[in-house]
Amino acid sequence: MVNGKVLNNIIATQSVHENYGGVVPELASRAHQQNIVPVVDQALKNAAIDKNELSAISFTRGPGLLGALLVGTSFAKSMALALDIPLIEVNHMQAHILAHFIEDPQPEFPFLCLTVSGGHTQIVLVESHLKMKVIGETKDDAVGEAFDKSAKLLGLPYPGGPLIDKYAQQGNPDRFSFPETSMPGLSYSFSGIKTGILYFLRDELKKNDQFINENLNDICASIQQTLVGMLLQKLRKAARKHNIKQIAIAGGVSANSGLRKTLAEMAKSEGWTTYVPDFQYCTDNAGMIGIAGHYKYLAGEFVDQKVSALPRMKF
Repeated sequence: MVNGKVLNNIIATQSVHENYGGVVPELASRAHQQNIVPVVDQALKNAAIDKNELSAISFTRGPGLLGALLVGTSFAKSMALALDIPLIEVNHMQAHILAHFIEDPQPEFPFLCLTVSGGHTQIVLVESHLKMKVIGETKDDAVGEAFDKSAKLLGLPYPGGPLIDKYAQQGNPDRFSFPETSMPGLSYSFSGIKTGILYFLRDELKKNDQFINENLNDICASIQQTLVGMLLQKLRKAARKHNIKQIAIAGGVSANSGLRKTLAEMAKSEGWTTYVPDFQYCTDNAGMIGIAGHYKYLAGEFVDQKVSALPRMKF
């Protein structure tokens, strides 16, 4: 990261979790330990920057899995101490939002950002690079978890969310309907729809054990349309309530084609200007931590060596 420009964005994937149908915290931590040194080394080489040229080091303090966070936090603290440079803590979810400032076009303040991932579903009012407020969020499961759990019920491998998106593009989204949980205000709830999908599949499989195989595209399309509809209904409500026309989405689920398409359609009817980061900056990545660190560096927001990982870190 130089003057707000991301020079390199290396990601080390962890395919080992596919064998377990979900992320295994201990394996994630070990993979972080194995990869962090070679990844940082390669990132510096690709950016043509020597470690002694660094002005500060930013790292994810939370939220997230404790084991993985401990690896990153410990490494960042050690490297900052060895180089005698400032240390910058970053909130993972705020970084997803600031990913919009890596490349043009960039949203104007104030704007609303729907942050959607496997662990979070939030509507955030963004007033500046460092001033954000959560105005709506899920009361139980995140929408990304709803996608992945639904995929698991369909017998699809982990991570299943992208596969639901893939099959949904060939299906009829109006073929099946699922019960949506109604929540007050701008709150979300996705536990109910997961249960509804479970019971729906159970009942249909009793009548026809090939039901999923014969209707996979339509089931995926119907699930995706329901979840996307739940997300955007609240987002529209928030936009009208706060009279905001600048709308952004961020997080891993923002890569979903159904969400992007429906958002674009809603933008036309609502008069919104919408923003979605480049695909590489939607899922968890170093670039978004770097841009968040850039703005905190400009504001002089540093932490000392006493800082520790915070898996339930709030805004």
